[in-house]
Amino acid sequence: MQDLINNLSASVIAQILETAFQWFVVVDQDAKIIYINNEYCQFLEVKREDAIGKHVTEVIENTEMHEVLESGRTDIAAPQYIKGTYMLANRVPLVVDGHIVGALGSVIFRDMSDWKKLSSHVRITIEQIEATLRHFPESFYSLCDIKGSSNSIKKIKETIAMIAPTKLPVLIEGEIGTGKEMIAQSIHGLSDRSDHHFVKINCATIPKELLEEELFGKWDVNRNRWKKGRIQLADRGTLYIEEINELPLPLQAKLLKVIQEERVQPVDTDKEIPVDLRVIVSTNMALIDQVKAKLFREDLFYRIQAITIHIPPLRDRIEDLPELVETFMGKVCAEAGRRHINIDRKILRLLQTYEWPGNVRELQNVLQAMVQLTNGEQISEEILPIYIRRQKPNFVLGHGTLEEILFEVEGQILQQHLNRESNKLKVAEKLGISRSTLYEKIKKHNL
Repeated sequence: MQDLINNLSASVIAQILETAFQWFVVVDQDAKIIYINNEYCQFLEVKREDAIGKHVTEVIENTEMHEVLESGRTDIAAPQYIKGTYMLANRVPLVVDGHIVGALGSVIFRDMSDWKKLSSHVRITIEQIEATLRHFPESFYSLCDIKGSSNSIKKIKETIAMIAPTKLPVLIEGEIGTGKEMIAQSIHGLSDRSDHHFVKINCATIPKELLEEELFGKWDVNRNRWKKGRIQLADRGTLYIEEINELPLPLQAKLLKVIQEERVQPVDTDKEIPVDLRVIVSTNMALIDQVKAKLFREDLFYRIQAITIHIPPLRDRIEDLPELVETFMGKVCAEAGRRHINIDRKILRLLQTYEWPGNVRELQNVLQAMVQLTNGEQISEEILPIYIRRQKPNFVLGHGTLEEILFEVEGQILQQHLNRESNKLKVAEKLGISRSTLYEKIKKHNL
């Protein structure tokens, strides 16, 4: 067998590549195509003689063959977007006597009929899934989507599990971007109302003159029927009211009546319609302050605040950031069709020392931008937004022994000085230590 392998002719090897259940391309050390099998050419709609000799990026879109030549890394089952479809690509450097002389690339499809068959099957499957999902309620988040192991997050999860089976109103307080809707949907998803609608309304985004009709409904004279408001649409399900503090005082009285009597009175009518719903409200401010300022009805406040969930800002649960980063990076990379991108401790420490005024939503947006701006598999410090790199000192004290906390603070101090000054000698002078000691600490903290 070994003799047979050793004596394979070029024509036999070419025949193997032409009939294999993959598409193949081979490039030289300059990333120019020296071989591409016929099936691949048919898919790319290019003649083989036109492809040979061209730079691989001129023939194959979104290829990273040229990067494999530079890095020497092997890519296995890497998603690649070609002609409107995600495919799995393998890229292997060809090494002779320790030198990279080219690269072999393959895509896991045999011919156009195979690709069309699989593509059609996947498309039909997706359509079937989407059709099924249309019959499900509008709740997308569940308890497992709430990430973090801090005491505050654990307490929130415990509270959700306890109150979900009840019908009691819930008040969710938290700054912008903390994930209030995720909490509301998780409550709905664990309740016996999860088979029915999760209806939401944001009091800040709807003009005040339209808010009453949108929330409570109205008799449509032209069509001679009721125009259902959000309250009626949420019948047997859950009504989620965002930014409840923006609800005008007269409408607060009508909402209180709905909660207490389980009846809704549409606009311009004396008729009352029975409804069965759970009300969850949220606000990005302390609602009690609105009550004291006479901007929010006291009776409604005490009716909805019996169960209050306060979501802490990200800066107050910064120990959850590594888990959030890992979760979001996986999600963002998958959506972008990218392999997982790593974030080293140095970058993570910078993220942990930032205040995050936009909270979890801001973190997700920053990570999404970083992925789009990164070409390789490792995020560099230069990709970070400048306001994060140049932030003022903000020491984050984690949990642990005094020795562990001091070690963490030392690392943060070093990181912040190194961010402002690239000259290690000047950094050592500012810290009052020798340059050798500075290098030891940099190595110890993996900076």
